[in-house]
Parts: sequence; structure tokens; C-alpha cells
Amino acid sequence: MNLLNSPGFLLVATGGLLGLTFPLGKLGSLAGIHPVSWAFLFSSGAALCLLVFRIVSRKPLLLNRSNVPFYCLAALVSLVLPNIVTYRVIPELGSGYTGLLFTLSPLFTLALSSIWQVRMPSRLGLIGITFGFVGAVVVTITRGEVGNPASIGWLLAGLCIPLSLACGNVYRTMAWPHNAKPVELAIGMNLAAASMLFVLILMLPEAELPGGLETIKITVVLTVLIASLLIAVHSRLQFVGGPTYLSQIGYVAAGVALLIGMLVFDESYSWITWTGALIILAGAVISVRAQKAT
Repeated sequence: MNLLNSPGFLLVATGGLLGLTFPLGKLGSLAGIHPVSWAFLFSSGAALCLLVFRIVSRKPLLLNRSNVPFYCLAALVSLVLPNIVTYRVIPELGSGYTGLLFTLSPLFTLALSSIWQVRMPSRLGLIGITFGFVGAVVVTITRGEVGNPASIGWLLAGLCIPLSLACGNVYRTMAWPHNAKPVELAIGMNLAAASMLFVLILMLPEAELPGGLETIKITVVLTVLIASLLIAVHSRLQFVGGPTYLSQIGYVAAGVALLIGMLVFDESYSWITWTGALIILAGAVISVRAQKAT
């Protein structure tokens, strides 16, 4: 069986890699890196690695000039906005809790998919999404770490992340260019995102480069490598699984981010948060089974 055609494998791989980006983002924040600069590192690093891979493997770059509008709009809602907000709220909410907010993406994606009649999940898939949503609600009401609850303002800012991701999930499926390959779109979107973020850096003196990146070289290298792998498998999962299934990577990412936040950063979450996380996990298992049944 080709794992690159397996939605279940791609879901776990993409979610796991995404979960690693939250603690890495926290390390960047602790080093004083501006959120815009860190988001630029993510997109520019991923685009560069993917381009080098294509060149070394002697494969065509596949970038199509007619797809530039798609690259730009998809990059704005899928990468630029959610990444900037993510890296800004991590210091306020914690890396684990920020990861949990991604679990709300399936609900928003399902709602938007219903409105625009994009690929809909089966009945079993809906049950899985419902479990995930209930767990996410339980987690959200705890408002972060024990003894350090986040303000409502920061929580609302964090909720903009899954909403933006949902818009990106649906838009990419609806506007997917004819005969475009996932790798092509991944490279194009990240080049577009890096360009937008570079303009922002020029406009924001506090986000100047390298801005402290040279002080955390190992973290920077790990971030670029993980971002490159994440973007590649993310685009493949979008193509194979559709928008609603893709949105469920947040379930896996949340678990990874919670565990690393607890073990590495000594983040502490209440039993209510962990109960919600277990409910979310049940939703992810049901959703994977639903996808296999279709």
C-alpha cells in the first residue's frame, strides 16, 4: 500500500509535524523572535527546501504563472494570518493550549463546506467531528494553563486561527487549479506567503532580520526541516482526503503539543483540559475509521 495515498497515514504524519511547530514556536518566542519573523522563517524555509529538492531530483518546478492568484489568496488565509496569530498567542496561551485551538478547525470547515456544498463527511464522520468539537469546547473553557488563565481577548484572538484555517481548507478545495500537483501548490503558496511576510518585515522595524534567529540555530534548522515536510504532506492530504478530513490534523497536533508542552516547558493543565483532549482523541479515531469506510 502506498502510504502517500493513505488518508489515515497522512493525517497522523501531518498532525504530528504540525504539533511539533508549537513548541518550536515557543522556543522562538522565548528567544525574543517577532511573530512575523518566525512566520517568515516557516514559509521561506519550506519553500526553499522544496525548491532545492525539486532541483536536486531533476524534476520540473511546475510553477504556473496562471495560478499566482490562487497562491496568493491561499497563502494569506492558510499561512500568513494563522501563523502570525499562532506565534503571537503562544506566549499568552501556552504551546499546548494553542495547539488545542486547532481542533476547532473541523467544525468551522464543516460549516463552510455545508454552505458552499464542498465534499461532505459521512454520518460516521459527522459523529467523529461532533466528538472532537465537544472535546474542544471542554478544553476551551479552561482558558489555558492552571493558575495562569488567559484573558478573553487572547482567547478570541486564538479562535481566529481555526477560523482562518477553515477558510483556507475550503478555498483550496474549491479553487484547486486544474491538473495542479500538490507539490506545485505547496511551493507556490509558501513563496507567496514568504513574499507577503517579507513586505511586513520591511514595514515593522521590530521584526527586522535576522532579529535573533542566529542565536537559536538548531531550533531554526529543525523548524525549517519540519515546515518543509509538513507542507509537503499537508498538500497531499488536502488532495487525497478533502477539506473536512484535512481539518482534523488539529486533533493529532493538539495531543503532540500538549505532551511536549507538559514534558519540556512544564506547562500544567487541569483534569478538565485532559478530559477534553481524550474526547478529541476519540473523535479523531472515529473520523479515521469513517474515511476508511468511504
